[in-house]
This record gives sequence, C-alpha cells and structure tokens, in this order.
Amino acid sequence: MKSVKVAIIGAGNRGNVYGDFSLQQLNQIEVIAIAEPDQQRRELFAAKHHLRADSCFESWEQMMLERPEADAVIVTTQDQKHYEPTMAALDLGYHVLVEKPLSPSLQECIEMERKAKEKNRLLVLCYVLRYTAFFQMLKQLLSNQSIGDVRHISIEMDVAYWHQAHSFVRGNWRNGSESSPMILAKSCHDFDIIDYLLEKECIRLSSFGNLSHFTKGNAPVGSTKRCIDGCAVEESCSFSALKIYTGDNTGWPVNTISTDLTKQGRLQAIKEGPYGRCVYYCDNDVVDHQIVNMEYSTGTTATLTMSGFTNQLKRTVRVLGTKGEINGTMEKNKLVVSRFGQEEQVINLSPVNVGQHAGGDYGLLSAFVEKVCSFNARDNSSEKIINSHILAFAAEEARLTNETINLKRYENKISSLV
Repeated sequence: MKSVKVAIIGAGNRGNVYGDFSLQQLNQIEVIAIAEPDQQRRELFAAKHHLRADSCFESWEQMMLERPEADAVIVTTQDQKHYEPTMAALDLGYHVLVEKPLSPSLQECIEMERKAKEKNRLLVLCYVLRYTAFFQMLKQLLSNQSIGDVRHISIEMDVAYWHQAHSFVRGNWRNGSESSPMILAKSCHDFDIIDYLLEKECIRLSSFGNLSHFTKGNAPVGSTKRCIDGCAVEESCSFSALKIYTGDNTGWPVNTISTDLTKQGRLQAIKEGPYGRCVYYCDNDVVDHQIVNMEYSTGTTATLTMSGFTNQLKRTVRVLGTKGEINGTMEKNKLVVSRFGQEEQVINLSPVNVGQHAGGDYGLLSAFVEKVCSFNARDNSSEKIINSHILAFAAEEARLTNETINLKRYENKISSLV
C-alpha cells in the first residue's frame, strides 16, 4: 500500500492528533502541508512535520490556490468552518476527511454529501468510535446473534463535570449559535454507533433536556467572574479553572487553553482567556443534560443519555436481546456477555495504545488511508454519512418543541428545503 499524502486544515488539537499518525505510521501517511491562521500553532506544527515555509499557509484559501500535491485534505477547523474548505477541496478533486460534526447546518451537511457524489470523491467523517476494538467486537457479537435479536440499546455518554465546564460552558461549544447544539457536537458519535450496531431505520424519536445548572442564577455567594480574581469559593469549587488547568496534567484539555503550557503561561490564559471565567458567568446556552428516545423499524428501541453531571468521562453501553444481554464501558475495554441461564462471558480487549478514543483515532486514519489507496472512481458509491446528524438535529427539534418527531416526515421536510 502506498503512502497517502495529506494536507491538513487546522493545527489545533484534532489536527495534531491526526497529523501525529504520520509520525507513528511513516509508511501509511505523509503530511505535506498545513493551513492555520495562528502563527505559533502553524510554526509548531511545521517544525514537528519538517514542513518547508512554502508548504505552510495562513488560510485554507491560500492553500487551495497553491493546490498542494496531496491525495487528500483533512479538515479540523471549528465546526462552523468545515463547509467552505470541504467544498473547495472536493471541487479541486481531493478526497476529504472531516472532523465531526460535519457542520452545524443540516443544509450544509446535505450539500457537502451531494458535492462528494457529484465530484466522485471520498467524503469521510471522523467517526472514530467505529474503529475502536470495543465497538468492533460488540458489532461482531451482535452480527453473530450472540444474544439473539436486539430489542434495546442504551448508551450513557458521561461527559464529566470538568469536560462540561471546559468545552460546553467556557469553551468552543458553549453557545449553539456559534457552534452547534450539544447533542450534535458531543453525541453525533453515539447516534452513529447505534446506527452502526443496528443497521436499521429510526422511525421516530423524542428528547428532553435543558441548561439547568451553569447559569448566573446559580452563582455561589462570594463568587467572582474569574476564578483568579479573589473568588471566595474557589477552593471548594469543583469547576475552578485553577484546579482544572494548573495541575500536573498538560495534555488535553489543558493544552487547548494556550500554546505556552508553563505554569505562568497557563495562569496568564486563566487571567485573560475564556477558560478562566467562572462557569456561572459565561455566555453558554447549550444543555448540560439531555436524553433521546428512539424507535427503529424492527420495533427495537434505543436511548441515549448525555450528561455533564458525572465524575468520569466515559461511554457505557447496554444491549438487550432475546437470548441475553451485553454490558460494557468503552474506556475499560471490557464487554460482559450474559446469555440467559448461562455463565457470564468476559471479553477483555487490547486496543491500540496510541491516539485518543481507545485507539479509534488511529483506526480511523488507517481505514481512511486504505479507502484512498483502493479508491476506484468507477466503483465509488459514497456511503451516506449524515444520518447521525439528521438524528441529532431531529432530537434537538424534539427537545425544543416537546414533540415526537416522525423521521420520514422530518427527512422529507429538510430535503425540500435544500
């Protein structure tokens, strides 16, 4: 298999995660260009990948004008900035890998998918969970009818209090109008996994949830608008920016608040940047907890619970079948199969120990490289990648309207708008 040459748009956290794959798998992928408006990030990325100055661009527009000799483009900008570089890259004939979610606009999602088919190029979404050892084994067990016919799947997405504070109260995904609904930003992964496991059509869904805690009205007496400004309750506050960002950890999410990860650099970011704000005095409006109920064409049901009020960041899955049940937590890499009337079967998994998402990041990149290498334009039938987004947008509409959404009618409605 040949090495695939890629140009990356966005040198933030995810751009670096995918770029680092080339440093681990030198024979599979080669990063040949970067587009990043932040000079310090751009220079750090270029140094890591030994890129020449003429392969580094301040904008994706400059990169597209130069047309780097790449096989594919990886888009890891913020959610609302995926559409234009993706459409431009497809128009120029590149295969494209896009960080999830594809776009906070369902219309843009549909247009990107149509453009890929029109240009006969690959458009792949970064659904890394499909490529974890955990979910691939679960898929195999269900395909083999290990617990009979599946009657129900439940996924609990425990966001963790510190991740909720970092990403959805202080951070880039705090405000729906600037990014996307939280159910899309965080849990389009989960909708995709349920679809992947069931391979059936969701026919209707309902959803409930709200922003209940991280509001000005819940600010403790004595709190200040920044944790560093003499807050009287900072020492006892679980969400304190000083606790989250000034400890021994300098990996994610700490490495997203500043490129200077010295203690002084982090304190400066807390003093001046968005991540130092009190969680009760931010401009956030996305939910802090939400549940989605789904019914599929076979009568199988599914529930997705997403909550920021948890201690750990983890995904727990339970599958109920006509002959037994399967339980597991992805981060523990263990599945327990309980067939009715039989002893439990414990399956311990050994994921790839590099990258994030229990090995899923690098599993995704390996699969993308293989797709690009084996791509045959005559046989190309791009898979539908936006079903998870349709479910997420429908869930948000159901939550806001307090109605049960008929998916067939919903899809017909959105199709007519494009």
